[in-house]
Amino acid sequence: MRQRIAVIGAGPGGLTLARVLHRHGHPVTVLERDPSPDARPPGGTLDLHEGMGQLALEKAGLLAEFAALSRPEGQAMRILDTDGTVLRDWRPRPDEQANPEIDRGQLRDLLLGPLDVRWGKGVTEVVPGSRDGVAVHFEDGRPELFDLVVGADGAWSRTRPAVSPVTPHYTGVTAVETSLDRVDTRHPDLARLIGDGAVAVYGVNRAVVAQRNGGGHAKVYAQFRAPLDWHAGLDLADAEAVRAHLLARFDGWAAPVLDLLRHGAAFVHRPLHVLPVAHTWPHVPGVTLLGDAAHLMPPLGAGANLAMLEGAELAEAVAAGPEDLDEAVRAFEERMWARAARWAKITGAGLERLVSADPAEALALFDQVQPA
Repeated sequence: MRQRIAVIGAGPGGLTLARVLHRHGHPVTVLERDPSPDARPPGGTLDLHEGMGQLALEKAGLLAEFAALSRPEGQAMRILDTDGTVLRDWRPRPDEQANPEIDRGQLRDLLLGPLDVRWGKGVTEVVPGSRDGVAVHFEDGRPELFDLVVGADGAWSRTRPAVSPVTPHYTGVTAVETSLDRVDTRHPDLARLIGDGAVAVYGVNRAVVAQRNGGGHAKVYAQFRAPLDWHAGLDLADAEAVRAHLLARFDGWAAPVLDLLRHGAAFVHRPLHVLPVAHTWPHVPGVTLLGDAAHLMPPLGAGANLAMLEGAELAEAVAAGPEDLDEAVRAFEERMWARAARWAKITGAGLERLVSADPAEALALFDQVQPA
């Protein structure tokens, strides 16, 4: 009899797991709190790495479709000094496919395909230990039983407490996100500043990063070191008040850089939280985690890639039809923990250098990791 498998969370990792299971003819239930795919903005753009996110899509049979949607030119990166001086201007070769970009919404739709997601199913608790299976409790309705529940439900996972008491902690770095629509026609000077990919400006304990998305859209992130309550007395829903605060915080920077904040629309507060670098847990039969639920780390290009690869690998392990599903999951966790710990260490160190008291650290990191 096929195991009853539930995936909690319809993000990149959860959908990849479900899509690979679907490809192997294995039934799977995807439970998502959002009431519909378009209930909220899908977020910015993702770079999918060879050997990680791209490998996961290959396992799902979707690599060709990804290639048609992705933007290899989006790998371009320009770094400026705070006075506007161009310090680095890297552009990918025409055949460079190491980390092409794709909008999160496009990736979600690609992965959804034929999947039957149960939208509007907010999970409140996952309770293992029953002889009949793992109980998943919902905001409404009766609990349901499954043989395996996979928490792919992000930083504030409702599944994680079933296996680990650990919760994310604040890194000391916060980000405030805004966006520019129709940037090529409404703000051509800023479009040229951003280029085909991204532009980053690093100062003392602060940075401004702008990244091109598809459809003439661009995301802008103001990053800085501050207490978690830095906005006390500031109404984050008041866009003009937030804009004035940010312009004051980055006062003295080049006018084109500040224009990225001046022309932004609404602002979204995104404090950066992480889980411990080597987050593991005693194996719990019938429950596991992947992606941010398992190893939340700074958003430096690894998180979604890891989640997708983990989803694909777990799906293949399940689809192989092991006599002991629990042992297959246990082996998956061991592999995931080792790989995630390496990336958590790398991205944690990267954040320390990118938002640093010495802006030269960010430039040195770029030179260290960027292809020649």
